[in-house]
Amino acid sequence: MRVLRGSGIESASELPFAALQMLLRPLLDDLDTLPKPQAEALRGALGLTARTTEPDRFLIGLATLTLLAEHSPLLCLVDDAHWIDHASSQALLFAARRLDVEGVVLLFATRGSGGDVFAAAGLPDLMLAGLDRESALQVLAEHAPGLPGHVRDRIVAEAGGNPLALIELPGMDTDSLAAGPLPLPHRLQEAYQERITALPSDTRTLLLALAVEDLPAALQATGLPVDALAPAEREGLITVTGAGAAFRHPLVRAAAYQGAPFAERAAIHRALARAVGDDRRAWHLAAAATGPDEPVAAALEHAARQARRLSGHAEASAALERAARLTATAPDRARRLTAAAELAADSGRLDRARALIDQAVHLGGTSAERVRLRARIEFGHGSPEAAWRLLLDAAPDNEDLLVEAARVAWSVGDTAGLRAVKERLARDDGLAALIAGTIELLSGDPGAGLDLLRRHTADAPERRVGADGLRIGATSLALLSGDLRDARENLLRLSDGLRSGGAIGLLPGALAVLAESETLLGLTRQAASTAAEALRIAQDTGQHRHASHAGGLLAFLAALRGEEPSGEGDWAGRARAMLDLGRGRFEAALDRFEALACRPQGVYFTPDQVEAAVRSGRPERAPIARWESWAEASGRQWAQAVRHRCLALLADDPEEHFEQAVVCPDLPFQEARSRLLNGEWLRRSRRKNEARRQLRAALELFEQAGAVPWADHARTELRAAGESAASPSEDLLARLTSQELQIVRLAATGATNKEIGAQLFLSPKTVGHHLYRAFPKLGVSNRTELARLNLLTQMM
Repeated sequence: MRVLRGSGIESASELPFAALQMLLRPLLDDLDTLPKPQAEALRGALGLTARTTEPDRFLIGLATLTLLAEHSPLLCLVDDAHWIDHASSQALLFAARRLDVEGVVLLFATRGSGGDVFAAAGLPDLMLAGLDRESALQVLAEHAPGLPGHVRDRIVAEAGGNPLALIELPGMDTDSLAAGPLPLPHRLQEAYQERITALPSDTRTLLLALAVEDLPAALQATGLPVDALAPAEREGLITVTGAGAAFRHPLVRAAAYQGAPFAERAAIHRALARAVGDDRRAWHLAAAATGPDEPVAAALEHAARQARRLSGHAEASAALERAARLTATAPDRARRLTAAAELAADSGRLDRARALIDQAVHLGGTSAERVRLRARIEFGHGSPEAAWRLLLDAAPDNEDLLVEAARVAWSVGDTAGLRAVKERLARDDGLAALIAGTIELLSGDPGAGLDLLRRHTADAPERRVGADGLRIGATSLALLSGDLRDARENLLRLSDGLRSGGAIGLLPGALAVLAESETLLGLTRQAASTAAEALRIAQDTGQHRHASHAGGLLAFLAALRGEEPSGEGDWAGRARAMLDLGRGRFEAALDRFEALACRPQGVYFTPDQVEAAVRSGRPERAPIARWESWAEASGRQWAQAVRHRCLALLADDPEEHFEQAVVCPDLPFQEARSRLLNGEWLRRSRRKNEARRQLRAALELFEQAGAVPWADHARTELRAAGESAASPSEDLLARLTSQELQIVRLAATGATNKEIGAQLFLSPKTVGHHLYRAFPKLGVSNRTELARLNLLTQMM
C-alpha cells in the first residue's frame, strides 16, 4: 500500500489545517480530479488559493475523503494525533467515519487521554498495554546488557512496561534515577534533556528553534548552518533529510524547548517572528511577551480572522483567548473573550465556550451579545427553557432578545415561554401578532392562529421581524397551513441548492424538515430515505438536535411499519402513539396524543387523537373543534376530507361524511385510513360488497406505504367481509437499505457514480459498492435494466 504520514505538532496546533496539509501534501497535484466545490474548499483551507468567504468545514472533510479514495489502496498514519489542530481533526474524522469500501486506512496514534476525541467520534480503538516483566527484561538484555541488578529492577519499575523507556532510561545518569520516582513522560524528558545539555551550544540553539518551527525557518532565524545539527543526529535525537528535520520522539522536542531558559526561548521566538508569515509571527511574539501588549494582541486578533476564513473556528478561538490575556483594558479583554467564546461554540466546544463567556461577563458585565451566546450554549446542551429564560430576564432593555426568546420557545413548542415573551412586549406590531398566532396554533384556536400568521407574513416570503427575526417564511407557512406539497417542493429546491454549493453543515436541518413534510404526506419510503441521510450527516457533523429530529422521524416511520420505536422527542412520542393506535391500544394512544398536542406540528395528529378518543369510548376527549378550525383556515381539500372522517366517527349516521372522507388524493395514507374506517362501518352494517371495495383500496394503499399493522387490520376486515385477501406482494424496493435506495434513485436518472457521490457526500467507490449490492436485490445487472424498472415512479 502507498503510505501517507502526518503528525500533530504541539506548536502548530493553533494553525488550522496544518496537520491535514502535512498528510495530503503528496496528493495535492491531483486536486483537479475532485468535484469543483470540493476542490475549491480544500484549496482554500490549505492556503493554495485566496478565499474571501468561509468554506463549509464539512465539505473540506468530504474533499479529503474523495482525494484519499482516488489514490487507494492507501494507508494514512497520523502520529501524535492529540496535538493535531482542531480543523484538521474534524476533516479527518469526517473522512474516517465515511470510509467504507474505498481501500483506505486511517490510523491515528495518541497518548494519554488524546484518544478520547477519536473514540467519542465512533472510531474503533485499541489501547496498548505495557510489556510484562519477562518481556521488559528481554528488551533490557538486548539494548543494555550487563546492568547491575538493582539498576535493572529500578528501570523496569520506572518504565512500567513502556518499550521506549526501557531503551532510553539505561542511558540516564544513575544519580538521576536514584533521586526518586517521576511520572514516566517526565522521566523520559529528563533523560533526553541530559543528552541535549551535553550538545554544543549552536546545536542546542538550532534544536530550540526547530522545536517550534520547520527547518528552513529555524535556519533563517538562527543564522546557523544545517551542519550544526550533526551532533544531535549522531546522538539519535533527530533525523535530517532533504525534506526537513524530525525529532526522534515528541518528548525530545519537549526537552529541547522546555529545557531552555525563558530568556533563550523568548529570543528564539522573536527571531522566528522575523522569519515566518504574519499569522505565525503573532503567535511567536505572544510566546515572547511578558505582560500586556496591545500590538501583539491586535496581531493575534488578525490571525483569528484569517483562521476563521479557513473554517478554523477552534484555532481562531484560541488566538482570541491568547489575545485577551495580552490585553490591558477590561472592556477590550471582555470583547475578545466573548468573540473567542462564540467561535468555541461554532466549533462544537460548548463547555469551553461557557467558561470563556463567564470570564467575559466577570470582566465586562452582561451585554446582549453575551446573553445571546449564553442562551445558545444552554440550547445546545439541550436546555431550551433555560435558554429562553436567560433571554427573557435580560430583555427589558433589549427587545431583540425577546425575539430570540420567542424563537427558542417556538422551536420546541413551549407555549408558556411564548406567552411570557408576549407579556413583555412593549409594542403591538407584527412580532406580537406572530407570537399570538403561534400560541393559538399550538394550544388555542389553530384556525385563528393560522389566519394571524398569514396576515403578518403575506408581504414578504421571508419576512424578518426584529434584529434577528422570528422567521415565518414561505416554507414554514406552507407546513403550518397544510400545503405539504408546496413545502416539500421548496425544501427539495433548498436541499438541492445546499448540495450543489457543498453546504454540508446546513443540509441536515433542511433534510430533517423535508423528511417531516414527506412523512406528513404519507411518502413513507422517500421520508425514510431522507431522514436516514439527515441522521447520518447530522451525526458526522456533530449536530445533535438535527440528529434527534431525524431519529424521531425514523422511529415514527418504523412504528408505521409495526416496529417498536426508540428514542426521545416529539416524533418518537408520536411513533409510540401511532403504534398503539395501529394495534388497537386506543386508551394508551389517546394519552400519548394528548401529551403531544401542543408541540410543533401537533395539529396534524388531531384526527388521530379524535379516533383514539372515539374508539376508546371517550368521545368527550375528541378535539374535533380544533381540527375543524384549522381545516377551515387551511383551505386544503385533504384537511376537509379528514374532517369528514372525524365527523363520521362521531355521527350516528356517518355515511354522508364517509363519502366525502374517502376523496383524499393528495395524502394516500389518510385516504387509506378513511377507507378502512368506512369499510369497517359498511361491514358492520351488513353491506359487504361495498365494504370489500373500500377495504381492498385501503389495503393496497397501506401496502404501498409499508404500514404493516394497518394493512393487517384491513386484511382481517376483508376476511370478515367474506373475501380472502392475498398475501402481501413482494416489494423489491423494500429489500434496499435507505442509502441503497437513494443511490439507486439517482442512478436511475443516469447520474454517474462521481455525480451521485458529490450529491450524497460519499466517495464514488462507496456509490459503486452500494449499486453492486443493490442490483441483485432488484434483479438487474446494470443501469439500463435499472431504468426499465421505472423506479422513480415507485419511489415518489
